[in-house]
Amino acid sequence: MRVLALDAATEACSVALLLDDDVIVRSIESGKSNAQQILSFIGEVTAEAQVSLSMLDGIAASIGPGAFTGVRISVAVAQGLAFGSGLAVVPVTTLEALALQVLGGSSGADPGAAIACLDARMGEVYWGCYAPDAAAGVIESAAPRVGPPGSIALDLSGALSGALSGGLSGGLSGRYLGIGRGFSAYPLLANIPGVEISERDSMALPNAREFARLGALRLAAGGGLDPADLKPLYLRDKVALTEAERAAQAAQAP
Repeated sequence: MRVLALDAATEACSVALLLDDDVIVRSIESGKSNAQQILSFIGEVTAEAQVSLSMLDGIAASIGPGAFTGVRISVAVAQGLAFGSGLAVVPVTTLEALALQVLGGSSGADPGAAIACLDARMGEVYWGCYAPDAAAGVIESAAPRVGPPGSIALDLSGALSGALSGGLSGGLSGRYLGIGRGFSAYPLLANIPGVEISERDSMALPNAREFARLGALRLAAGGGLDPADLKPLYLRDKVALTEAERAAQAAQAP
C-alpha cells in the first residue's frame, strides 16, 4: 500500500509517504506558512521515494479538528492532488492520529483506551476517546467534541460506559492513556481519575505518520472517497472571542 498523508491542522505541519512497511516523514513545528511548507514536503518525500502521485493508492488527509486555516489547507491540498492524479482520499481526524501514537504499539498487551486532547484556544479543548482495533487502527468510543477543560471530567465516565457496552474489539480496561497538547495547556486535566499521561505525551501533536497508517487501513477496507466528498471537521463556527468575552473569561479564572 502506497499512501501519502498530509496534516497542517495544528502548530505542526507534516507529510508522510507510506510504502508498505516503510514510511518517509517530513515535519516542522512553525505555525506559519503551512501551505508552502506542505507542498515542499510533498515534493521531498516523493522525490526521495522516487514515486509519482499516480503510483499511489490514495491520500490520507487531516480533516481536523484544529486551526481553521490549517484544516482548510490540509483538505484543499489533498483534494487538488487527488483530483489531478485520479486518487481516492481518506479522511482522518487529528484526534484519531494522536490516539494511534499511544495505542499503535501495544505488542498484544491491552493498552486500555486513549483520550486525545488538543488546545482549541478560547479556554476550550478538542477531545475524543478511542479504543485500539486490529483492523481499523483505532475506533471512536466518544465522539470528538469541543468544550471547557472541566467538561472532560464530567463526560469521561459516560464515555467509558458507552465504550464498554459497545463491545469494541481489543477490549477496554478502564485505563485511559492521555495524549495531546490540551494536557500541557490545561494541567488540571492530568488529575482526571483513570487518566495516565507522561510529560512527553502531554506535548504531543499529530503527525502525518499516523495519518498514513490509518489511511492505509481504511483504503484497504474500501473506505476511499471521491475528492469532492472530503469535508473538514469543524466542531465550532467561532474562531475568536470578543473583548467582552475575554474579560469575562479572565474574571472567572481562578
